[in-house]
Amino acid sequence: MPETYTHGHSAAVLRSHTWRTAENSAAYLLDSLEAGQRLLDVGCGPGTITLDLAARVAPGPVVGIDAESVVVIAAARRAEEVGAPNVTFATGDAYALDFPDQSFDVVHAHQLLQHLADPVAALREMRRVLRSGGILGVRDSDYAAFAWAPGDPLLDRWLELYHQVTRHNGAEADAGRRLHGWANAAGFHEVRASSSTWTFADPDSRAWWGGLWADRVRESSFADQARSYGFTSTAELELVAGAWQRWAAHPDGFFAVLHGEVLARR
Repeated sequence: MPETYTHGHSAAVLRSHTWRTAENSAAYLLDSLEAGQRLLDVGCGPGTITLDLAARVAPGPVVGIDAESVVVIAAARRAEEVGAPNVTFATGDAYALDFPDQSFDVVHAHQLLQHLADPVAALREMRRVLRSGGILGVRDSDYAAFAWAPGDPLLDRWLELYHQVTRHNGAEADAGRRLHGWANAAGFHEVRASSSTWTFADPDSRAWWGGLWADRVRESSFADQARSYGFTSTAELELVAGAWQRWAAHPDGFFAVLHGEVLARR
């Protein structure tokens, strides 16, 4: 059965995805990169992180794959615009990577494993295409560890709904804390876990983060799924969206997104 992607690819989701860079989303991996490495980015989305990583390993070849053809096309267009001749993008399946054994020096995946029904199987496939001694870098959010102020019961309800939807989809919203165990189960060695955060507290970042989540709550795959699964209504989602907007406008507003990270070797 095909996997169900909780977020989808609405404009609000893509605003978040295209904001991501190697610096704000893959800093834990950067010291492991060097020129000439062959790198695979699994679940590359619109390719912004991929292109940053490619600049660091150039002239080494970089491949970004994603299950969604629309975002792959957008990523390829972005690569042409910035001039990245060492990068190619293609549709692909994280459970069945279309590459021979030991094809890459580095395999990277950002915010992918939390959406998969069998993350350990995907990690085993990433291990297969890594050379002996090659580097795995994975990073995922941990929704239960998110922290915000001021408190609002409607934001608590948002988090409850998110967990309900992801569980229904067979996914793991709190993947960040589980990456270490998943990498061990997949057979990796020298597994090193770390964590980092995105923090939204100044007026501009609050407006951006709160605004995109207000939009996601109103119109996105998450909203559609929450309604279709019978977990909520359009009226309740409108109340939750309003809570996001109130949080963004509050001068004391603070939101921290915790991510778990793992570096490991084949």
